[in-house]
Amino acid sequence: MKFTLSWLKEHLDTDEPLEKLADKLTMIGLEVEQIEDKAKQLSPFSIARVISAEQHPNADRLRVCMVDTGAKNEQGLGAPVQVVCGAPNARAGLISVFSPPGTFIPGKNITLGVGTIRGVESRGMLCSAAELQISEDHDGIMELPADAPVGAPYAQWAGLGDPMIEINLTPNRQDCTGVHGIARDLSAADMGKFRDPGIRPIKGEFPCPVTVTVEDATLCPGFALRLVRGVKNGPSPEWLQKRLTSIGLRPINALVDITNFMTYDRARPLHVFDAKKVTGNLTVRRARDGESLVALDGRTYALDPGICVIADEHGVESLAGIMGGEASGCDENTTDVLIESALWNEINIAQTGRKLGVNSDARYRFERGVDPAFMVPGLELATKMVMELCGGTPSENVVVGNPFGEDRVIDFPLSEVKRLAAIEVPLVEMKRILSHLGFMVAGSGPIVKIAVPSWRTDIGGKADIVEEIVRIVGVDKVPMTPFERGDAPRKPVLTTIQLRTRRAKRALAARGMVEAVTWSFISKPAAELFGGGQAELALANPIASDLSDMRPSLLPGLIAAAQANANRGSSDVALFEVGQVFKGDKPEDQLVAASGVRHGFASAKGMGRHWSGSAEVDALDAKADAFAVLAAAGAPMQALQIVPGGASWLHPGRSGTIQIGPQNVLGYFGELHPRTLEALGADGPLIAFEVILDRVPDAKQKPTRAKPVLELSAFQPVSRDFAFIVDRAVKAGDIVRAAQGVDKKLITGVTVFDVYEGKGIDESKKSVAIAVTIQPREKTLTDQEIDAVAAKIVAEVTKKTGGTLRA
Repeated sequence: MKFTLSWLKEHLDTDEPLEKLADKLTMIGLEVEQIEDKAKQLSPFSIARVISAEQHPNADRLRVCMVDTGAKNEQGLGAPVQVVCGAPNARAGLISVFSPPGTFIPGKNITLGVGTIRGVESRGMLCSAAELQISEDHDGIMELPADAPVGAPYAQWAGLGDPMIEINLTPNRQDCTGVHGIARDLSAADMGKFRDPGIRPIKGEFPCPVTVTVEDATLCPGFALRLVRGVKNGPSPEWLQKRLTSIGLRPINALVDITNFMTYDRARPLHVFDAKKVTGNLTVRRARDGESLVALDGRTYALDPGICVIADEHGVESLAGIMGGEASGCDENTTDVLIESALWNEINIAQTGRKLGVNSDARYRFERGVDPAFMVPGLELATKMVMELCGGTPSENVVVGNPFGEDRVIDFPLSEVKRLAAIEVPLVEMKRILSHLGFMVAGSGPIVKIAVPSWRTDIGGKADIVEEIVRIVGVDKVPMTPFERGDAPRKPVLTTIQLRTRRAKRALAARGMVEAVTWSFISKPAAELFGGGQAELALANPIASDLSDMRPSLLPGLIAAAQANANRGSSDVALFEVGQVFKGDKPEDQLVAASGVRHGFASAKGMGRHWSGSAEVDALDAKADAFAVLAAAGAPMQALQIVPGGASWLHPGRSGTIQIGPQNVLGYFGELHPRTLEALGADGPLIAFEVILDRVPDAKQKPTRAKPVLELSAFQPVSRDFAFIVDRAVKAGDIVRAAQGVDKKLITGVTVFDVYEGKGIDESKKSVAIAVTIQPREKTLTDQEIDAVAAKIVAEVTKKTGGTLRA
């Protein structure tokens, strides 16, 4: 919602500064998003006169201008400024707008400096209207009247000192979609006196020749219409055009501008029909199949019976409450005008707007609800403006339906304010606030009766009344009161599985994977492929034939998503999902899994040292992903066992099983079996992992009085690399464990960073390189002490694995 300060003051008698008004608007729930003060923004720009404009010596389209900016030198004489200008209308005697060096040019988003253009110095700029962002005109520099005062601030001379305010409205504040309602709220907040002159009815001179029939009162609870004959349509007066242009609306003609003004001024959208273009009487009805309408935006909309329209005997003339039709629109030839003011069903307006993709000012207000009691007064006010600006003779009103809405009275206990908001507000102050907001309060307590104004359809109960009082008194007045916690410790808000889910997602995202959310249903063949397909997991009423079974694994959905990316040229993908899988129909068979797939070159090997010279994915990426999830979920990492081979959907020679003993299998990782890929229509190789978070054992709670201490050493860690030649059957994990066992206090990390098999190594052997981190804690180690630890590592690995240190 946009409006200007002067517009607001038409409804609010106030001397409060703009900043204070803006702060108060935000405090009472009408959040100010932007204040655009053209006078402040354009303050460096001044009016100047071009003394001379000579051809640039080195450019055909440039002129060297001497410009009188009104500045004087020390002797009190004029001090012209040289400006290089490319505008075609730059000439001697022209009055224009000048910006000196250091000025920010909003239309170009640059700060002007002293420049040299084709060898000629330029100390400023003559500006176009587009560069000042006051219009779209950029064909030449601005041309001001000859009597414009040279040296005067342009913004002040042009009357741009009217700041524009934009507020963000919550959907319930339909009354503040008009400046009138905003002024009412500010008045209640002691920001000024509300101006609300009564609206006198306009006496009709003759019966309206057009009747209105409403076929469905649920779509149109009320409809008012009036004819004004003998109008003279043309450009609207300057004050009205400025009102509209100040908020970004384009003036069209007086009749249309009046409806736009009413929309923003009084939150009352109206529509005007050229009466001579309307055939017969009007009917409010549902559209019929096959009907269409060319609307005022020039687009043709196909209609259906879910859309409410206004039609004459010829056909549809308007999308009810959203936009009028082009055929019956008013133009400069209009002499008789039908003014329509109606009430529309909010839900139907919203549905129609979404269906047709129309976002209009009328839809914005009608789908939030408008004041039903202002339907007829709004018509009277619009008639008055039409007669003042365009002349004409009005007919009597035609009113169909209920023009007043329903009366609402709330029994309000005065103690509710204290109970719900914890603040004391005297009854006198409550009455003052509510009466300024338009409520009527009767009684003196302890329970009073409050009549809700027609424009506040969002008020339905006692809590709403409390909210109105508190937002005007000030939310900052509500005391900060801590909740009673009691003597018992607070229970965790999140369950163990919820915590594991969050941590697993963060761990996988940190490894460069992207989260996906896939269907919980898959096809029966896919379910059978991953160990599912039981009858009890088949859906009785599937939404599609390929979504017939509950998923026993997250991987079918992830594989389909990876292939969809590959089909569109994005083959290097790394996707993960954390969600439920279904192993049976019992509650204990519904488990939370964390799964992921990688394809192409979406490897995580670049995150550290690795023996692979390529970044193409392999089974070890899946293993690292699975271990990252388990570590984040709090699994006992030292107790994990890796068993070669995995589930049936994995390649038997390029996969593994993660377990804590054979009775607790936590998950699988590896390359997908070619048979699996073929069944799912996916291209390989594709690596994957799946970990069941529910199977991670809970951490043991050891009772202890000692508080955990974070030990940080003040000494520099030392890293040493070792390469061992071992039999191919030796596992790298055995080498790591042997090195770690030398001194568990001193050795803080052992990682494998290279595996080599090939030239220079016996065919039955392989080279495994490890990096060992030695962290001294009591003193800096000498070279002799480090060498001694290294010798122990070599001896222990040799003893446990039968390997030798590689020369």
